[in-house]
Amino acid sequence: MLGMMFNDKECKELDYVLRKELDEMLLDMSDQRLDQDIRDAIAKRYKTVFRMYARFAPSKELSKYARNSRFPRVKQ
Repeated sequence: MLGMMFNDKECKELDYVLRKELDEMLLDMSDQRLDQDIRDAIAKRYKTVFRMYARFAPSKELSKYARNSRFPRVKQ
């Protein structure tokens, strides 16, 4: 395990960057023009970034990015 120390400003910046990345990936996963394999790769990456964000985000903010079955896999 790797630990890092951030000051308050850096924590806010990391929070912002992770939220924007999650927003972008949600948008990409809902784009039907992208190949299913690409959307699957984005979904895998989304899980990793979401877990990073979950370590310090309040539960109210975290619920905005939870992906229960909002984006079911489209069968082709």
